Amino acid sequence: MIPRYARPDMVAVWSPETKFRIWFEIEAHACDAQAKLGVIPQENADAVWKAKDVEFDVARIDEIEAVTKHDVIAFLTHLAEHVGSEEARFVHQGMTSSDVLDTCLNVQLVRAADILLADLDKVLTALKKRAYEHKDTLRVGRSHGIHAEPTTMGLTFARFYAEMDRNKARLQQAREEIATGAISGAVGTFANIDPAVEEHVCEQLGLTPEPISTQVIPRDRHAMFFATLGVIASSIENIAVEIRHMQRTEVLEGAEFFSMGQKGSSAMPHKKNPVLTENLTGLARLVRMTVIPAMENVALWHERDISHSSVERGIGPDATVTLDFALNRLAGVVDKMLIFPENMLDNMNKFPGLVMSQRVLLALTQAGVSREDAYSMVQRNALKVWEERVDFQEQLLADAEVVAALGVDGINEKFDMGYHTKHVDTIFARVFKD
Repeated sequence: MIPRYARPDMVAVWSPETKFRIWFEIEAHACDAQAKLGVIPQENADAVWKAKDVEFDVARIDEIEAVTKHDVIAFLTHLAEHVGSEEARFVHQGMTSSDVLDTCLNVQLVRAADILLADLDKVLTALKKRAYEHKDTLRVGRSHGIHAEPTTMGLTFARFYAEMDRNKARLQQAREEIATGAISGAVGTFANIDPAVEEHVCEQLGLTPEPISTQVIPRDRHAMFFATLGVIASSIENIAVEIRHMQRTEVLEGAEFFSMGQKGSSAMPHKKNPVLTENLTGLARLVRMTVIPAMENVALWHERDISHSSVERGIGPDATVTLDFALNRLAGVVDKMLIFPENMLDNMNKFPGLVMSQRVLLALTQAGVSREDAYSMVQRNALKVWEERVDFQEQLLADAEVVAALGVDGINEKFDMGYHTKHVDTIFARVFKD
């Protein structure tokens, strides 16, 4: 990923230095297990750990790979330069390259998931704070972009909180599913290496042994992981689009924080554009772009081919680095977002009283009017509000047929805003269980 959308901790997970450090740990722990089984001499296993504090030379490994055309062999050759050729002769005993590559990739994905889970906690904290802050702040709900019925800004934030809370649970499950390792040798039969080696390596790296691998760890696990990242990205966009709509000039119910010295347009000095949430929409597309390739990686030839390898070298860092950046940006946007309650009320009253149409409709049916006739009575008055911007309540009070059915007091009591917010506490109790 380009530095503009990258944060250091997640970038470090995917650095060559980190990768080679994990490769070393896999090989060293495997040697320990082999020595314990009596397969290799203990002194050779101990000698490998001489490199435990070595900063592996990425340029040197690349130089060796330019000749060998094999990344794992290049690393093992470089490791032997530090440990000694004789001491390192049992490194990689009975193993195949994918044992190192796949186990390392899953360690990296687990570490990336831990960062993303912490990011989600930041988003959840911000959403919860704003939800309680605006639990009773009235705004009009919209369906098809059109005024529907009253809701609250707090419910909007609570809805997004619940969605992100589900995403956290999904990512926790995806993390658990990806946290497997395989040290099973060629085609996964353990013919040249004892399963106890796999168990030891996995234990040391915080993984569980893959129940059955071929020459690779099954890629349905990875497909699920990246699909989960795609869902989280879609939720980010869901929130971003809502904020972008709220910031439209003719709506202006909420807006991104605009800092001192910030410029919205090179041409128009008055502009305050929702650039952060527009950026989040774009970043969400980049994360989702990795999902289909991950799913296509599931189908490999027989026990293994490497058609998945080049894909994962790209989508592993790209998806996690981008999502890490996006989640942190979203947390900041929500936390500092400006809310305009007065504008919310002004927007709701743009067509005075119209949002109470359903309540009047239901009251008429309860008063004995057929649904068809009640709908017609309400709609004819509602259309005048649309066309003439008159007050809906006054129109109903001037409609003899409606008055006959409901009475003046019966009409007036249908315009109490509290009617629409009476179950907000119940909804909050369902969403925020702690």
